[in-house]
Amino acid sequence: MNPQEQQQTAQALVDWFHANGRDYPWRRTSDPWAILVSEIMLQQTTIPTVLGRYADWMHRFPTPQALASATEEEALRSWEGLGYYRRVRSLRAAAQAIMERHGGEFPTEEADIRALPGIGDYTAGAVISFAFNKPAPLVDANVARVFSRLCNSRTPVDSPAGRKEQWQLAGQMLHRTDPRAYNSALMELGQLVCTTGAPQCLLCPIRAWCRAKDPAELPVKLPKKQTTALEHWDILHVTKRGILMERQAEGKRHAGMWRLPRRGKDEVQNLEHITDQSYSVTRYKVTRHLYRSAPSTRPRKGEAYIPLHELEQIPMASPDRKIISRLLNA
Repeated sequence: MNPQEQQQTAQALVDWFHANGRDYPWRRTSDPWAILVSEIMLQQTTIPTVLGRYADWMHRFPTPQALASATEEEALRSWEGLGYYRRVRSLRAAAQAIMERHGGEFPTEEADIRALPGIGDYTAGAVISFAFNKPAPLVDANVARVFSRLCNSRTPVDSPAGRKEQWQLAGQMLHRTDPRAYNSALMELGQLVCTTGAPQCLLCPIRAWCRAKDPAELPVKLPKKQTTALEHWDILHVTKRGILMERQAEGKRHAGMWRLPRRGKDEVQNLEHITDQSYSVTRYKVTRHLYRSAPSTRPRKGEAYIPLHELEQIPMASPDRKIISRLLNA
């Protein structure tokens, strides 16, 4: 596309968005903290799920100071059900950095925003354009799909060459006067019109500039990584003191969160089998084999009894909370 076509495409997207853009809570504000929270939540989480949690979460942590002063356990518990808990750790670290480096005021300079913990190219572009209405490129899965079809690109979008190609185009196609609407339009077009599989090309506001010969075949992606099966063997041990739980150590994926104690397969062979639970984590298919512990069970390193009335307050991954709630209620 030549520069004139790029600008015509960008303007058509802005016009389309002003007429058709959906209403979300994070689109009703220019508060950079509120926008950062929404962008972090929306990473790898569906819009309906975020809509069900966003308002309450922002009511609890309306400012960087509110999250920075919370304990890690409180932050993790607040994120429960959203998954990918490293996001809330990064968000809390960013809040602490805002307090320490900027006196609690969200930075306005691009370099300062990019220097915050957990802020990558996409998130920086989102905050800069949505909060400050400044031109900034961004590429997510929806934008990559739109660009690959727009240019009829056969380069895998998830390859290094594909990512470079996408970001170069994003930088070239910036809308200078209404970047907030433009970037919103790019993502919304991918969500509603230029969708995976069979796009609705007849409804597309930029079809006049689209070069895709067979849009349903785009974008091209690298072969998917195979799902890996994992198993672990856990115990359920409940006494008058509470339920025995294990706090995951630093460096682990769910560091700081609590889970049912894990044992070796050989250690549970003579215990009563209660149930199995299957769940998925990224590219892993996990099966939990749960056993009722022996009365003589004693806590190991990192394990402690949690009174039943305190279970609601401690952070734990959704699979643990679901199975514990089901078994205790039964």
